[in-house]
Amino acid sequence: MSNKLTTYFKNVKAKYKIKNHLTYYIMIAFTVLFTILSLTGGIKRSSAFLLEQIGYSIILAVSLSLVVGFLGELSLGHAGFMCLGAYFGTYFQNTLAPGLSKSAPLLALIVAMIIGGLVAAIFGFIIGLPALRLKGDYLAIVTLAFGEIVKIIFQNVNTFGGALGMKNAYRYDVKTLFIIIFIVAILSVALINNLIRSKHGRAITAIRDNEIAARAMGVNVSYYKIMVFVLSSFLAGVAGVLFAASSNRFSSVTFDYNYSINILVMVVLGGMGSINGSIVSATLITFLNVKLQVVLTGNLAALKNLIYALVLIVIVIYTNAPSLKGFREKYNLRKLWDKIYAFLHRIFRSKKELADPAVEKADAGDWSKIPTKVEMDAILSTDFTPDNSYVPDKPDAPKGGKE
Repeated sequence: MSNKLTTYFKNVKAKYKIKNHLTYYIMIAFTVLFTILSLTGGIKRSSAFLLEQIGYSIILAVSLSLVVGFLGELSLGHAGFMCLGAYFGTYFQNTLAPGLSKSAPLLALIVAMIIGGLVAAIFGFIIGLPALRLKGDYLAIVTLAFGEIVKIIFQNVNTFGGALGMKNAYRYDVKTLFIIIFIVAILSVALINNLIRSKHGRAITAIRDNEIAARAMGVNVSYYKIMVFVLSSFLAGVAGVLFAASSNRFSSVTFDYNYSINILVMVVLGGMGSINGSIVSATLITFLNVKLQVVLTGNLAALKNLIYALVLIVIVIYTNAPSLKGFREKYNLRKLWDKIYAFLHRIFRSKKELADPAVEKADAGDWSKIPTKVEMDAILSTDFTPDNSYVPDKPDAPKGGKE
């Protein structure tokens, strides 16, 4: 029986590539679970609102991770792109297509996401141009200034509500909106994952590691930098539309530099260049943020930013301190998962495999017999002195000629 179960799980793992697509399966499973609970009335309104925030926070975190983690550029204006998507998407639903928003709210929301994403992508292209020459702190200052300029413009334009903010006349149903947000989050994660695993992703990470070497190898650095900024801005604009759809009224004051720092904390906390880490950290920080807003009221609300700063400092120290290297290697999550998998594999092996010593020896693995392993002593002891005793043969004389 155990042998059949082991064979079955091996076939399922090989067929559906569970190891590579585990993130998608987990997100889909949670989406289906929450959908069932929502349809049966098992989710409260406050819980549904929390799930909405977690959903678009995941989109924001993975999109910023594309710029900061994989491209290696520091951007502090991600909330500005989100603000553009929120305002233009809501303006389309309220003013340009109110009839569509009433008759087909789902279609209106999809069109609003496309419009908000495209507007944010256009500005992402504009911001991506300075990224061709600016790096590090200078680019961070430019993106930070962009986010603040966008916030101030929307505060002073009466078409978008001015200082009072913009009212969302067609707020989507609470019981179904978080489902849509999670579906968009899954698609966003799949898009970025497939991009990173492609040849374009290798070019992006090559630019991060060594831009000069990547340029020398023929990588179009300008093209990939602008592409990353445009794609990241598009997803941030989509997240802004979803944010607006979950609010009755919103103001540009929400999208200040603190919001951008909050998204950056999600990326750093999850690990630079880690999509799965960004998802987990976005979930934890959003949950923490909501709970702190409930607990810390009045004068204590300022402690929320202090907690974020302390968390960021602790994570940076943990990931970079040389004295903690042994601790990080000992309690590495990947190694822990490998140990758990090996333990489960030993439990569910058949009696025939357990009785066969050859299987046990094969499982142990003899790393000293790997063909690619070369002893360093053999390399260092190799004599690379050229042999000057070689004398080339004289060419043969042509026929009929003299030697």
